[in-house]
Amino acid sequence: MLLHELTTTEAADTLESAEVALLPTGSTEQHGPALALGMDHLAAEAVARSVDRPEAVVLPTLPVGVSEHHRQFHGTLSLSEDTFEAAVRETLASVADHGVRKAVVVNGHGGNTAALRRAGMRLRRDRVLFAAPYNWWDGAEATIDELFETGVLHADAIETSVLWHLRDELVRADRLEAAEAGASDDWGRTVHGAEVGFDTADFSDSGVAGRPTGADPAKGRQVFEASSDALDALVEWLAERSVEELAPEPHR
Repeated sequence: MLLHELTTTEAADTLESAEVALLPTGSTEQHGPALALGMDHLAAEAVARSVDRPEAVVLPTLPVGVSEHHRQFHGTLSLSEDTFEAAVRETLASVADHGVRKAVVVNGHGGNTAALRRAGMRLRRDRVLFAAPYNWWDGAEATIDELFETGVLHADAIETSVLWHLRDELVRADRLEAAEAGASDDWGRTVHGAEVGFDTADFSDSGVAGRPTGADPAKGRQVFEASSDALDALVEWLAERSVEELAPEPHR
């Protein structure tokens, strides 16, 4: 159920019966010359919307995340960690005001991870609701390991495969070789044990990390379905548990 497609009276009925809110988050940032800027939030949104359970309600997507490290590349939008964290917390607090006390933040951007963990910890500590961060690739880890040589990097074969499956018109297949030609083999740059790659531009000419020419939409479908299945199981697990069980009172 998509909250933004309901009227306020329909939302009242939906939220009364819902157990878990799903909040998709991601980014609008460079993904090299072959992938659309919206890769991260589009993937997270698609995974969240794939869950078809009466106890789940899907909230509108937060499409901008913590992306300052991509700032040298055109089209990148970014929020500070504090602003992004506050947006997540306040959005979920709004849902809690209407009775939904459990949530999953379905995330598509690694740069958001630290802020999401802090948001979840604060919401739990303040007894607002229980929010579990879920990176879509973590739920598909076994499938990714089976199909690809590395884990998720940036605009690599895995991300390209998933977007190719979801929205093939947003993958410029004729630019994949150029994307790979300017890519780094891994994420980041170290010199004598020190991290010196603060921004993507420090180690990648094209903005890509990994080998996008290995993308395959059929593999993208398998990864997407594995992530969707894992999220569905997580929602079921949360729905079966009370908030008190998920967020026990401090020991006295």
